[in-house]
This record gives sequence, structure tokens and C-alpha cells, in this order.
Amino acid sequence: MRIPFDEVKQTVKTIFLKAGLTESQAEICSQIHTESSADGVESHGVNRVPRFIIYVKQGLVDINAIPELMGAKGAVENYDGHRGIGILNGIFCADRAVELAKVHGMGCVALKNSTHWMRGGTYSWRMAEKGFINMCWISTESCMPLWGSDEVGVGNNPFCIGIPRESGAVVLDMSLSQYAYGKIGMYRLKGEQLPYPGGYDKDGNLTRDPAAIEETLRILPTGYWKGSGMALAVDLAAAAMSNGKSGIEIGQNSTDSCQIFMAYDPYLFGDKESIQKMFDKRVAAAIATHPIKEGGRVYYPGERAKEERERSMKEGVNVDESIWAQIQTLASGNLDTKDISGI
Repeated sequence: MRIPFDEVKQTVKTIFLKAGLTESQAEICSQIHTESSADGVESHGVNRVPRFIIYVKQGLVDINAIPELMGAKGAVENYDGHRGIGILNGIFCADRAVELAKVHGMGCVALKNSTHWMRGGTYSWRMAEKGFINMCWISTESCMPLWGSDEVGVGNNPFCIGIPRESGAVVLDMSLSQYAYGKIGMYRLKGEQLPYPGGYDKDGNLTRDPAAIEETLRILPTGYWKGSGMALAVDLAAAAMSNGKSGIEIGQNSTDSCQIFMAYDPYLFGDKESIQKMFDKRVAAAIATHPIKEGGRVYYPGERAKEERERSMKEGVNVDESIWAQIQTLASGNLDTKDISGI
């Protein structure tokens, strides 16, 4: 079902206000959750609102906490998120990385003890739109097997990179599994199979059945052994850079997670006009390649999100009916977590 953007945002904002967030907090968070769904990332947009309320009610998120500066050396700063709202912590750190990059050419902010940042691309898009090449990633609790194992051993740690191309930013926002759990849950809610195998069933067979994958917790790493290896590497890097916890110490539901935000001035050693022309030429060559399907086309990372946002603003934001029912229950003032589940 499609619902007007403003209606979705206002309904979500009402929930956040009832949960105790301030007007400013509720405004920012409702905007980000709605934008994520509008861009086609429902799994980490409106779908996550019920779970966020569960986290708040259980004390896993401290809505009053703000990032605290723990140390700084040149272009690098370290903050303690004190289990504050993940979206607000992430926005603060992304903006701070940009400010450091304006001074030093490159800026890096490491954050520890934060909570789920929801859609990782939010921060990569934000830095790209401010004109900076960027990378950001997060370490989470173990929820994916390391290659060669049949039990969870590493986090499905999302990784993002953004390029500030003025004619259309290139933004790669990826989990380190073929499908994030939120995306798997989306297909389950719709009663659909995954487009490609996304994990293993109880018999150890690759499957497209989302429920079977959720049962075993054996999601398929991106690139098989490469994805699970990268998951461990970024976990270690984030924990070291933030002086925080590694994946084996991070609590369930991504509490106490470590997050890294890096921004880089793309024009340090070249002029803006030449670099933007290079961006355009390279992207144009990539998407001009022959498509697999007759009459199809090739997209660059981030292009589909832009198209889906435009459609959502015209036709409404796509929201799963069962999730919207939970959203309406919460908006009515019933914040009893036994009546909500999210995905």
C-alpha cells in the first residue's frame, strides 16, 4: 500500500513524541525513517519504527544521551554515544567528519557505545550531498557465520561509500550478507521468495525462502568467504579506531556498537570541473554497457534510490500493511511492546 509521504512522516513523528522524544528529535528521526522507505529501503525505514519503540521501552536506547568527545588528534575525533538514538548520533558524527575535512582535507569520527543507526546510506548520502567523498561502516553483534562455519560468528556489518557527483551522487550502501535480515523480513511479510539464494535452510541447502533463513540464522555472506572476511576486518577496525567493543562484546540489537565516519575533500589535488567531468565520463561508460535483459538498462549505485524517491513523492511511500497496522497502534498511544513486533 502507498501512503503520502507527509502522512507517513507525521504519523511516525507522533509515535516518537509519545515515546518521549523532543520535538527536534522526533522531527529528525521521523524524516529519516520516512525518507529511507521512500528511497525503497523499507527494511530500515518505517519497518524499523516498532522495533525502535521496543528498544526505548526496554531501556536499550537512552533518548536523552548525546555524543561525548573522548579524544581528538588532528583530523580524527572519538566520541562515546552513551547508547543514544542511533540516527541522531550518526548525523552528528557525519556532520562532524565533514567539518574536520573542511579544515584538514580529510576528517574521521569514530563513535563507540551507540545504537542501531538504521539505514547506513543515510550518512553516506548526507556527506556526499555536502560535497565530500566518504566512507562509513559499523560493527554489530554476531549474526552471520564466518565462512566455513554453520553458526553465527561475525556481525553483518554494513559498509557505505559515497561519491559527490553533482549530476547524481554515487552511493553504495551494502550489508556484508547477500540480504540484510531486515530485507529478508520484508520478503517474508510479503509472502515472497528472495530473488536469489540468501542463506541456508536447516538441511544446509542454499535457499530463497526467507523464513527458512531466519530459522537457521545462516545468512549468506556477500561474495561467500570474501564478505564474511570483510565483516571480521571492519569489526576489528571499528573497535580499534573507536576504542570500543568488538562484535563478541556488543549486546543484542546492536547496542554498544562502534561506527566510523570518514569524509574526504575530492578537490585537494585536482580542480572541481575536471574531477566532475571524470565522474560523469566514468559513470556514463559503466551504465552504457549492454543490459542482460532485452529493453533493460544498467544502473549506477544510488540511481534506483533517487528514482524510487521521486515515485514515492508522487504516488506515496510503500508501506507493508501489517507494519502500518502496528504504526497506527503506536500512534494511537498504545506503546505496550507486547502488541508490536516490527521485523
